[in-house]
Amino acid sequence: MEILNGKEKILVIQTAFPGDAILTLPMIQKLKEKYPNSSVDVVSIPATKEIFEYSPYVDKVIPLDKKGNQKSVLQLISFVNNLKKNNYTKLYSPHRSFRTSLMVYLLNVKESFGFDNASLSFVYNHVIRYDKTAHEVSRNLKLIGIEPDDEKWKIIPEINSSKEIDEKIFDLTNHISLPIVAIAPGSVWHTKKYPEEYFEMAALHLIERNYFVVFIGGKEDYELCERLHQNLKSGSQNFTGLLNIIESIQLLRQCKLLICNDSAPTHMGMAARIPVLTIYCSTIPDFGFYPYNEKSFLLSLDGLKCKPCGIHGRRKCPIKTFDCGFKLLPNVLIEKINLLLPL
Repeated sequence: MEILNGKEKILVIQTAFPGDAILTLPMIQKLKEKYPNSSVDVVSIPATKEIFEYSPYVDKVIPLDKKGNQKSVLQLISFVNNLKKNNYTKLYSPHRSFRTSLMVYLLNVKESFGFDNASLSFVYNHVIRYDKTAHEVSRNLKLIGIEPDDEKWKIIPEINSSKEIDEKIFDLTNHISLPIVAIAPGSVWHTKKYPEEYFEMAALHLIERNYFVVFIGGKEDYELCERLHQNLKSGSQNFTGLLNIIESIQLLRQCKLLICNDSAPTHMGMAARIPVLTIYCSTIPDFGFYPYNEKSFLLSLDGLKCKPCGIHGRRKCPIKTFDCGFKLLPNVLIEKINLLLPL
């Protein structure tokens, strides 16, 4: 890759969910390699601010509270006017929303790069084709002018920890003497969630094999994870809602395996560089958001006419059967676990 010595002031706009934020890090890592003497700032939502703050390649994170303090157009204009003071020379936006394109238009950075399927894509002076067949990381690399050959796009996101985080995770886990397996059973989308009772059977199998099971997720997943924990009693612990994203990644670094749905934890496990088993219910890996480290494995029931029913999943099954979840039987999951964690 060509290394450019000119000092640039680069702005990256990524105001999507945590999984998308993690998958933006390889692009930022390569930007720093391409422009080694440059600064890279990131506009993110408050929920993903920490992801970029703990990247060694990001100089400054500027949170955009698009559901709060910067919700209105006037508030957004004020936010952009403050951004203008930084005199950015290049702007890259993997995010494709109307609000993002409006920001790009108002910022009027000399060189801006966006995808052709972005809302108001004409505001970008460099428009890159969005390849639906590629992985999100590969797509983002093309946004910065890199055409990775073969498997070279598979760049693991780098996320640091801290002494305080390390000490917190040690305090939470130092009583656990058994090898740990993490399960993240939640998702924003109901049709992405593998059946609760199936997760319970898999967890029970792990406990019987002398593994300790920890449940992780956001605050919205607490009740689900607490039910699972209470049903299992000994041999498990519910950490849901106790850890932020970076703390969860540091916890995962202590685990032998992560089992999760097609949601943000799959990318967190990849950043932790541990084996990840991702279960696809209503969605499919071909959308380009699958984990890609060599320790990653997928589980999906293919051949259903109704699958996929949407790129993000749905609040409820459109045909009310949820075959993509219920017909992916727990014995299939347990067989895969036994392959990943040999007896």
